[in-house]
Amino acid sequence: MRLLNWLDKQFFPENFTCELCGREIFDGGRFCADCAKTVQFNDGETCPVCGRKTATSTLCLECKAFAPAYKKAASAIVYADGGAKLIYKFKHGNAYLKDYFADLLQDKCAEFANADGICFVPMTKSDVRKRGYNQAELLAKALSERLSVPLIKNALTKVKKTEQQKSLSKAERENNLKGCFKADGKVVKGKTLILVDDVMTTGATAEAVCTELKKRGALAIYFVTAASVEYKVNNKDE
Repeated sequence: MRLLNWLDKQFFPENFTCELCGREIFDGGRFCADCAKTVQFNDGETCPVCGRKTATSTLCLECKAFAPAYKKAASAIVYADGGAKLIYKFKHGNAYLKDYFADLLQDKCAEFANADGICFVPMTKSDVRKRGYNQAELLAKALSERLSVPLIKNALTKVKKTEQQKSLSKAERENNLKGCFKADGKVVKGKTLILVDDVMTTGATAEAVCTELKKRGALAIYFVTAASVEYKVNNKDE
C-alpha cells in the first residue's frame, strides 16, 4: 500500500496545476508564478481586533468606533483579486480547499486553542442541499482536527433565507440578517467559542451571529475566516 501511495504521488502529484488558472506547475505549490502575485496572505499589518489587513498594526477606526461582539478575529488571506477567486472556488465545488485554508489558519488560531468548542455560520437546509455542503462547516471541522478543539455542530441554525449579501451595503446587510440565526443556549451557555465562516466583508454576519451566541450565554467568541477584506479608511461600506 505504501508503494502504491508513493507511486501515486510521483506520477499524479496533488498540486500539478495552478488553483486559479489551471496552468501546469509540477512543483508542489498551489499557484503559478503569475497567479501567486494576485493572492495576498494576511500575515502583515493587521487590526488587533478584527484581524483585517491594515496600513499599521493598530486598532482600525471601525473597531475603535464600535467594538465587535467577538473578542478577536483572524483570517488567512485578503479577499481581493486571486484571493477572492479562491474563495469562490471553495464555495462552488472545490471543498478540498478546506484543508489548505485550515493549514494557513492553524498557527493564527493557536492562541484560540483554549476555546471550549468550534462552531460555524450555518446555512439553511435548502441552501446546503443546493450547494452540496456548507463550506464554513467543512473549514470548522478541519480546524477542529488541527487545534484539538471539539466541533459543536448543533450550536447554530439559520431559520430564514436571506438575500444575497454581496450587493448590499453594510446597513442593508445588518437589516437582512435580523432574526436570521438562532443559537442553542443549552449547547453554548458558559462556553468560549471559535466561530468559523468563509469570508468577512462588512462584518455584519459576524456581528449577527456573535450577538445571538452571547445572548444565549456564550462567554466569548473568536471569529475565524478563510479570507477578509482589507481595511481602508475610505471604505465607506467595509
